[in-house]
Amino acid sequence: MILTLSGLTLAGGLLLSPAYAQAPTDAAATLGTVVVRPTASNEPAGITGFGDETPQRTPLSVRVMDANELNSHHARRMSDVIQLDASASDAYNAIGYWDHVTLRGFVLDNTYNHRRDGLPISAETALALENRERIELLKGTSGIQAGTSSPGGLINHVVKRPTEQPTRSLRLDVNQYGNMLAHVDMGGRFGTDNTLGYRLNVAGERIRSHANGTNGERELAALALDWRLQPGQLLEVEIEHANRSQPGVPGLSLTGNTLPAPNPFTNINTQPWSQAGKMNGLTGSVRYTRAIDSDWSWTAQASSQRLKADDFLAYPYGCESGNLYDRYCPNGDFDLYDFRSLNERRTTQALQWQIKGALKAVGATHHISAGVIKSRYSETGQPQVDNYPGVGTGNIHTLPTLPSDTNFTDPYTNRSERSTEWFVHDRTEWSEQFSTWVGLRHSQLRRASIRTDGSRATDYGQSFTTPWLALAWLWKPETMLYASTGQGIESVVAPGRSRYTNAGLALDPLKSRQWELGMKHAWQTGEMSAALFSITRPRAGDAGACSGPGSCTLQMDGDDRHRGLELTAQQRLGAWTLDGSAMWLSAERRNGQIDPTLNGKRPTNVPDFVLRAGATLAIAQVPGLSVQARASHEGRRSILPDGSLELPAWTRLDAGLAYQTRLSNFPATWRLGVSNLLNKRFFKESPYQYGHIYLFPAAPRTVNLSLETRF
Repeated sequence: MILTLSGLTLAGGLLLSPAYAQAPTDAAATLGTVVVRPTASNEPAGITGFGDETPQRTPLSVRVMDANELNSHHARRMSDVIQLDASASDAYNAIGYWDHVTLRGFVLDNTYNHRRDGLPISAETALALENRERIELLKGTSGIQAGTSSPGGLINHVVKRPTEQPTRSLRLDVNQYGNMLAHVDMGGRFGTDNTLGYRLNVAGERIRSHANGTNGERELAALALDWRLQPGQLLEVEIEHANRSQPGVPGLSLTGNTLPAPNPFTNINTQPWSQAGKMNGLTGSVRYTRAIDSDWSWTAQASSQRLKADDFLAYPYGCESGNLYDRYCPNGDFDLYDFRSLNERRTTQALQWQIKGALKAVGATHHISAGVIKSRYSETGQPQVDNYPGVGTGNIHTLPTLPSDTNFTDPYTNRSERSTEWFVHDRTEWSEQFSTWVGLRHSQLRRASIRTDGSRATDYGQSFTTPWLALAWLWKPETMLYASTGQGIESVVAPGRSRYTNAGLALDPLKSRQWELGMKHAWQTGEMSAALFSITRPRAGDAGACSGPGSCTLQMDGDDRHRGLELTAQQRLGAWTLDGSAMWLSAERRNGQIDPTLNGKRPTNVPDFVLRAGATLAIAQVPGLSVQARASHEGRRSILPDGSLELPAWTRLDAGLAYQTRLSNFPATWRLGVSNLLNKRFFKESPYQYGHIYLFPAAPRTVNLSLETRF
């Protein structure tokens, strides 16, 4: 059991190199030998849709992080996971709320850009990581794997499955604020000829953070079973139940035209009537795989996710007394709102049938996968508390007590969607060196929405086809060069409001386009990759005064173009283990007609440069002891759409010690870590959304202690 007292959750900083998530080597037979690349780099990346090729031999930008790597870096939520890759950054990640992720400068859609074992899920909840075998990031236009989605990429959660050999691990975590986590992971096989397998993950966490008023708790119980019915047939069933209860921390904002002090201890949501937000989830799947012959097999897979949320937040929005609606007044005043949304229900269901195999034709070997996926999504709620003009005027410096609002009169928007997607992928090996990769997906969707008071109804259908093509050349056995091009789709409908001249009507699908040139190289003690990419994404915007009935039209309005270079590398040099990734990104708004002054401007909250780097040194004089250091740097980013104010670049340093030993003859690893070692104060992100500027301060220096053990 891997008991990672990772309670030493590095509030955002990941101290330990993947290599030291494993045991030393008297315990090597139990925990595995130290290697440079995560074991997941040798696993197929199921999110690509191209069968059993590993990420190192796939002409896409894929980052795979296995459970060992997640544990060694104390990752608890997606905002921790994305600190492992320079292509990813925060996109409105608040304490006590669900996470938002940016890939290649585009914010992922929490409804359409997340997968679980390849099938769609909603990320509008607290996604647990304890029962994840690995997390896969597919970077770039995602039309190859999704009917509709934003173009930054996809995130796939691969669930832990039964193991051939017995697995017993325990993880315990604690930090200086009293946060405590316990996690048990057990698995193995039983029955005649070991035909039955199981994997059980149970976790409980007492949530404590540096911010005032954020005490909470979290639980997870997940069970996966499989049954080898007979040779060539496998039935898999899994289910997980997760709960989290914790008050949220709303973002800060500008005070007039200046940045306030980035105080991580400030929490505006500390009114006497503030309550904890609650998120509950029940998710499960069934998968049946049957071999047809030695080359072909088919799989039927079904999944269901049912989410419930009660959302509470005392949040600041603008300062009407100063005629400011996107920030606070210069003296720190703001309008405070009482938001309450009870019994939000989100249900995602999917059914997929897929066949895959290999055949020889036209002088080449074709690895083909084809199938169909049908999915349904629904979101329902009840009238909320979120009433203008709020409950009064607050102040960031004094945080006065204000009255609550219990009038549930703000209508909720119920949504539903059905989609059918047909897909085919063909990886063709023309020679030992040259291959082509072709994908085609045809999607049909139907969407509807209506408010709980019966207003603003929309109902429309669309269909579209998204292609993808790549050429791959093995220049040397250890070096692959590739070029790819692809498309992605977003579907947009004008709100059913009287102000719109095209209320309830859908625009033509917004088609994103991407090209990418890349290189992947591996050697005995390391690996590296490089990718040069360009993504162009169409924009839609409101044209007109938008102040009264018939005064506004939703229309196409130019595009965003993101061009960049990604580099990743891992290397072992004697006692040193090094890893790092970097992204240079040029992002700009183009061809807009509604507000041409924004053309050429950088989108908000998109850093121009990101670097993640780590180093681990094994101390020869003390067997089992290692020293770790990690740096994370994000460049400047625009706070305002016109680029007139920027968030400064920031750098955070983390440090730690790891000691591998034995407890009661079982291998164990102690870890002592310090995130934000220099205790720097800075704003880590500046999302601009809902017509408002948000600023999120970085966590202060945090001391962590953890213990991992397997038995």
